[in-house]
Amino acid sequence: MIDWSSIEAADCAVPAHPPMGHLVRELSQALADADPKIRDGAPHTVLATWIARGVIDEPRRLALGDEMAARFLDPEIQARTFAPLVLDMLVEAGDFKADWVEAFSRWYPAETELRGFDEELGWLHAVAHGADLLGQLGCHPEVDPVRMLDLAAARLTAHTDYVFEQLEDDRLARAIARILTRSDMNENDATEWLEPIGLHFGADRITTPVPAHLSNCLRTLRMLYVFADRGLRPSPESAPIALHHRDAVKTQLAAALDRIVRR
Repeated sequence: MIDWSSIEAADCAVPAHPPMGHLVRELSQALADADPKIRDGAPHTVLATWIARGVIDEPRRLALGDEMAARFLDPEIQARTFAPLVLDMLVEAGDFKADWVEAFSRWYPAETELRGFDEELGWLHAVAHGADLLGQLGCHPEVDPVRMLDLAAARLTAHTDYVFEQLEDDRLARAIARILTRSDMNENDATEWLEPIGLHFGADRITTPVPAHLSNCLRTLRMLYVFADRGLRPSPESAPIALHHRDAVKTQLAAALDRIVRR
């Protein structure tokens, strides 16, 4: 295998050999490796840097995106959950295919292996990594933001026995808030996705203990309320950006939370 750590240490300078096609193939394989030191180490940094710098040419980037979209069907969990990270890099760099949105939309609410961290595999983070791509796609001009909000609702209402414990709720709330900063949605677009959440969880009687997916949903919506109230900072140095229709979003969030906790 190529010594990616040395390349990372050299400010991700492109080595003279092997050719770029071989380098990209190895990076792609590394981002699916079961060894977290490989998957989440230097190869991740190098790939992200090369995509951001435009080192990898467009045909290879698009082919890489197609490979990641196909990886949502991979039998290995780490391969599935690192695919959205690469797609996030590509879309942020300006690459886009509608097929990537379709593949992601099929996978995100259906993934059942939601552990944030595994002692052997390291970080998996299906919900958090998927949330990052959700927010990226939800801000893309060729993607319907309402569809991405509905996808977030589907993820929140999907049954699971896993309680978010690695900030997945915060990452998903941030992604939703990011989508809600778009100025091309009307008030109904910005709030309608909350209705099925309230109906889904409000229809059942309270059980003890509280189901994991209900706890996950409540904490995500509470964090989203904070973003709606205070705004979203793209970076720590940035001024907060207000969510469009923030008052309507806050009203509907409060209504949904009230309906759930009073059920």
